[in-house]
Amino acid sequence: MQLENIAELLGKDADKLLNHTSTTIPKSQLHLPNKNVIDNLWSPTNRSIQTLRSLQTLYANGRLANTGYVSILPVDQGIEHSAGASFAPNPIYFDPENIIKLAIEGGCNAVATTYGVLANVSRKYAHKIPFIVKINHNEFLTYPNKFDQIMFGSVEEAWNLGAVAVGATIYFGSDESARQIVEVAQAFERAHELGMATILWCYLRNSGFKKDGVDYHASADLTGQANHLGVTIQADIIKQKLATNNGGYTAMNYGKTHPKVYSELSSDHPIDLCRYQVANCYMGRVGLINSGGESKGASDLAEAVYTAVVNKRAGGSGLISGRKSFQKPMNEGVALLNAIQDVYLEEKVTIA
Repeated sequence: MQLENIAELLGKDADKLLNHTSTTIPKSQLHLPNKNVIDNLWSPTNRSIQTLRSLQTLYANGRLANTGYVSILPVDQGIEHSAGASFAPNPIYFDPENIIKLAIEGGCNAVATTYGVLANVSRKYAHKIPFIVKINHNEFLTYPNKFDQIMFGSVEEAWNLGAVAVGATIYFGSDESARQIVEVAQAFERAHELGMATILWCYLRNSGFKKDGVDYHASADLTGQANHLGVTIQADIIKQKLATNNGGYTAMNYGKTHPKVYSELSSDHPIDLCRYQVANCYMGRVGLINSGGESKGASDLAEAVYTAVVNKRAGGSGLISGRKSFQKPMNEGVALLNAIQDVYLEEKVTIA
């Protein structure tokens, strides 16, 4: 897929996204994805040789191999949203092997899924595609529903499955966030000791983040701070929802922020909102991957390309897209994943 195809999918947003020049945080201040990302960004850190090797394995697989960008297939929704809600649109994905096949056929850098899925196929596939074990979940079966990420297994078990990385979620802003921060920080420390990389789903969760009919769960200032907390506990990659607005701190009149966050370091342009998210990942030293979001059917391909363009032009490191790809026939899922990857492979889609 070339630039003209990308522009066609972007439709009315093509000029706004492809020709935007950011005047907020200069791209010269960012650490941008590149083929030598391990040598340039990670080799000076405290990460062990084994962890560096795991990161290199992750960045060197799939269609985006050795570009500094990543495309990851995440399938933890069978727990997070229920298996029925997730797999009924395409029941072949009740079978764990098809999840791995989609990631491989789709040219992904890695597959991120549950202990059970990876344990069921580990001997057949651990050497064929990098495994990321999602170690905690919101189990979503308790009635009434509660929203709390709890550990489903040990880091050692993930290592025994042949994983190159572990992934975890923290619901920042929730009543349980303090416990989750401690649990995940300890798990990430152990993962690094064993030579695995770490990926953090930096999600916000608090009913108070909705104010006067506006939802600030994806505001640039709040998600940016969640990212900053995530890199503080030594996540190697941050997964975050694409920012859709700004001003969560000011709307709710809590916490601390600064007027320049809104007047100089961001704007209402989606690329500038995402760039503020990147800035909070140590100016891109830790890669930001945005999530693909729920499947809406016919608009999935255009929405995925939109998110990829915004992420790339902001200085992000890739996309992690699940439901948009596995809730449809496998050939269509592969095509969607390839379209996302094409954005990162297209040299004419540049940093804004």
